[in-house]
Amino acid sequence: MSDVVRTEQAPAPVGAYPHARRVGDLLFLSGVGPRTPGTNAIPGNVHDDGGKLVAYDIEAQCRQVFANVRAVLEASGAQWTDLVDVTVYLTDMARDFAAYNKLYAEYFAGVDACRTTLGITALPTPIAIELKCIAAIKH
Repeated sequence: MSDVVRTEQAPAPVGAYPHARRVGDLLFLSGVGPRTPGTNAIPGNVHDDGGKLVAYDIEAQCRQVFANVRAVLEASGAQWTDLVDVTVYLTDMARDFAAYNKLYAEYFAGVDACRTTLGITALPTPIAIELKCIAAIKH
């Protein structure tokens, strides 16, 4: 059994893919970034007069990406505590890891999900963090 999940409670995907796909008791979330649902604004991003990104707030982006993951989980009939694996992509590991790790510990208290954090050079939109998650849920 496979179910595709799309929700307006999370930002629209930036490509031709669903928010999540359920296969049996596993729920696979597509990469989730910190864009705000409905507006696609990126919390904490600061642009110059020419529109170039000049600064960002990793804590604001972490809070929004966690909210977006929660929205996809809930639209899928899952809960935060159903998460079993989280892959995190940071565009500036040296600058952002400490703040992200602190917020991760706060948001994931009591959730025993495995975690991998990777430093990468870029993401498809001007975001500093993206999560890829797997949850285990009952039928």
